[in-house]
Amino acid sequence: MSQSHSKDEQITRLQAQLAVLKQQLLQSEKLASLGQLAAGVAHEINNPIGYVSSNMKVLAEYSDSLINLVKLLSQQVDEAQRLSLLAQFDFDYVCADLPKLVQESEQGLERVVDIIHDLKDFSHIEEAEFVDADLHQGIQSTLNIVSNELKYKAEVVKDFAELPLVRCIPSQLNQVLLNLLVNAAHAIEQHGTIRISTGFDDNWVWFSVSDDGQGMDAAQLARIFEPFYTTKPKGQGTGLGLPLSRSIVEKHQGLLDVSSTLGVGSCFTVKLPRQPQL
Repeated sequence: MSQSHSKDEQITRLQAQLAVLKQQLLQSEKLASLGQLAAGVAHEINNPIGYVSSNMKVLAEYSDSLINLVKLLSQQVDEAQRLSLLAQFDFDYVCADLPKLVQESEQGLERVVDIIHDLKDFSHIEEAEFVDADLHQGIQSTLNIVSNELKYKAEVVKDFAELPLVRCIPSQLNQVLLNLLVNAAHAIEQHGTIRISTGFDDNWVWFSVSDDGQGMDAAQLARIFEPFYTTKPKGQGTGLGLPLSRSIVEKHQGLLDVSSTLGVGSCFTVKLPRQPQL
């Protein structure tokens, strides 16, 4: 009877583990799909933005030429008629405002181009294998992607060392960093500071994300890498971000460490081997 009961418990545990694995797989597929979507959107937007950007440059040249032409033609009419025409079309205001409008439009286009670049850099959908990557480039692209999530919650401070290239799958590390940054923002109740630091020694390259948010007690700290465990309010977290992040880091033969003090804040550190055995 006891053996049967033990087997039932084993089956129940296995079923629970399978359910967790299924959820993790679904989450991984969802993240992969989002990466593909981001890369696809960036690719589709890139061409029309190129046309608009090129046209804006030509429009700026045309507007300068037309303004100069109007000034020359205005010299061919008598003074009273010239002043009347200039007043009728508010020529001085148009001359002052048109270059500003063109400049603002060009700046807006540059921002869109930057967003496209960040999306493509963040997703790296074409890179499913390990490559030598610039960790700081991935950090900056991820910061740009998540800037709207952070700007109302925290000042981001960067403390970067000069790093060697890291052997990694960039899109996966970007996803880890994204999870850590979003978690840091959620841990801050009003407005605080998120610090991103990087460094290296003979064996490891690392980056850390620290915040001055709520922090965690020992009981919470012991469970944060358990699937479906979350310290966030109900409906605001899946409890899969940190387990998936640790899984990605371990795939890179690295370590994901955490330290936290309740009421003081938390610090997550990702350590990656300089010479992984791939």
